[in-house]
Amino acid sequence: MAKVDTLQDSRVRIEIEVTPEQFDHGLDHAFDKVKDEVEIKGFRKGKVTRKIYEQHKGVETLYEEALNHVIQETYFDAVSENNIEVVSQPKIDLDINSVEKGKGFTYTATVAVKPSLELGEYKGFEYEEEKPEVTDEEIDAEIERLLGQNAELVVKEDGALEKNDTAVFDFEGFVDGEAFEGGKAENHEMVIGSGQFIPGFEDQMVGMKAGEERDVNVTFPEDYQAENLKGKDAIFKTKLHEIKVKETPELTDAFVKDLDREGVETIDQLKTDTMNTLKKQKEEQSRNKAIDFAVDQASQNAKVTIPQEMIDEEKNRMMDNTKRQAQQYGIDLDTYLQLTGMDKEQFEENLLKDAQRSIRYNLTLEAIAEKEGIEADEESIEKTYEDLSKQYNMDVEQIKSQVNEGAVKQQIVFRKTIDFLVENLKTK
Repeated sequence: MAKVDTLQDSRVRIEIEVTPEQFDHGLDHAFDKVKDEVEIKGFRKGKVTRKIYEQHKGVETLYEEALNHVIQETYFDAVSENNIEVVSQPKIDLDINSVEKGKGFTYTATVAVKPSLELGEYKGFEYEEEKPEVTDEEIDAEIERLLGQNAELVVKEDGALEKNDTAVFDFEGFVDGEAFEGGKAENHEMVIGSGQFIPGFEDQMVGMKAGEERDVNVTFPEDYQAENLKGKDAIFKTKLHEIKVKETPELTDAFVKDLDREGVETIDQLKTDTMNTLKKQKEEQSRNKAIDFAVDQASQNAKVTIPQEMIDEEKNRMMDNTKRQAQQYGIDLDTYLQLTGMDKEQFEENLLKDAQRSIRYNLTLEAIAEKEGIEADEESIEKTYEDLSKQYNMDVEQIKSQVNEGAVKQQIVFRKTIDFLVENLKTK
């Protein structure tokens, strides 16, 4: 039995009554978890009854597990029976002194709930639509990039090492005349000017010829990762074996054919195909900008108070997603942040803002869909499952068993609501 009181800031307090029978069931559960490991003199392991256990160990030793079990069951029952949409873990308030075998007790659970949102103006906004146009310069630049992707490294037969050349060389580093760990390699490949090595190293290699040996004098930075090398002067003995340069292919019909693009065999066809691809990308970018504008305007006009717990949970979900993405590249979060040029404080501030915006957007879209009667029809649901089956190369029935229909419906409703908002923009 539960009594629900509505509090401020989208929270409720649920007062839940636990009967003596429910608590005794919890004690049974707690005893079942420990009985196989209980050792009491005169009884075989696993053969002790609950009555004997309580006589020797005390029923109080079962309270913690029993309470966890009973509270979990009764809390979720109360939430379900009262149709409460919780968005955080509950804060449980229980007087432990009121707990006693053979008696019932009452506890309260305070929890953040899904906030109600009051819509403001959400359609008919004036918007300056972008006209996606592709210039000849953009087409040429994209083809140049394509040629660069197909460039090959070839040996530079004559001449000295220059910036952007690839050096194949041996090196060994010394500090105070002693070789240090990790300072030696053979046939190492490096693009001169890439900044792979400490400052000054690559610059001093410029001008070397294949077969030449040279001492490179550098100073390790004060913030270098190896403690024993921070701020130390070092000499690297280097030997250049080979110089390689990028050889970019010539734009010919033969090159275009080798790309093996369907219906693209000549330079003119490649330019047309490139133009169409760039135009499609720009159209998609233009639509995404319109979506961002429409949803942002609608959400800004809405009134809602989002519980901090809901924001924190969304922030943590985003954090976990970022960590997983970093792991896919074989790096940890700290390394990821270094590569993006953000410190942890700045990263968490951005996550917090993104979490708030994401929640506000979703609540706004839900409210608009409800007001406009936007729903997911069976045809859209089936098509979404079919698209997912193609995306993951799985049977449709497999997808249905793994992807909740409620999530699919929500995705469809959100997509239709976004389409509705964009269609109702007043474009200039």
